[in-house]
Amino acid sequence: MAKPNFIELGDRKDAIRMPILYEDRSVFAIDKAAGWMLVPFDWQRTRFNLQAAITSAIRAGFFWSKSRNLKFLQNIHRLDAETTGILLFGKSPGAVRTFSELFETRRMHKRYLAVVQGVPKHEEWVCNAPLGSAPEKIGRVTVDPKSGKEAETAFQVLRTNGRQTLVEARPITGRTHQIRVHLLHAGHPVVGDELYGTGARAGRWSKHRHEVEFPLALRAVELGYQDPFQRKPVRIQAASSSFLKAFGFSPPPTPPA
Repeated sequence: MAKPNFIELGDRKDAIRMPILYEDRSVFAIDKAAGWMLVPFDWQRTRFNLQAAITSAIRAGFFWSKSRNLKFLQNIHRLDAETTGILLFGKSPGAVRTFSELFETRRMHKRYLAVVQGVPKHEEWVCNAPLGSAPEKIGRVTVDPKSGKEAETAFQVLRTNGRQTLVEARPITGRTHQIRVHLLHAGHPVVGDELYGTGARAGRWSKHRHEVEFPLALRAVELGYQDPFQRKPVRIQAASSSFLKAFGFSPPPTPPA
């Protein structure tokens, strides 16, 4: 029987599936759904603790993991709870350490799509605003020119409908909430951002799951790197068509065969 091309989490009777985007001997990439949190393993105040749910599924022998003889999966980087898209896991502690270094040394190339309020003044720009914790606002990040940490994001406008704009974001550094705060700093908060924007929830409504598929208009669509073990370039991509349609933008044309 073929290995499933998705992972299943939660109760077997009502399991949630997330597509597997890439896999080799060292790493494993999924398309993370909105709502799943990357919090400490023992933080059990929510059933949407992604790392705990994955570890539980492996221990329970879910077929997607058993068919691969998986014993270990640990997230290498983070995505905000409502952000969807590519999330990379290591299959061993050694892989987690090695690939974490790629992120820390800026050798992991990341690309996101964001839908923002309004129309930016420039077609392309780079934001270098330093970021730090917001005083007296737990969990929030703010621009802090004096004591904030270095942060850099490159932005490019892809298209607009006059009210909202589709933007490509390429973060160079990896600070918490970096893309969201840098877009807010530019005067164009991400659509659906309840922490930094208007809070207006948008995105495609799922009739089957009774939830918003894209509550935050931010999606990780590409990771690129030089594999440190196999010494070859790797490019992982997540589909964008559903995301674009959810916010009223047509997908890019399919290139001719």
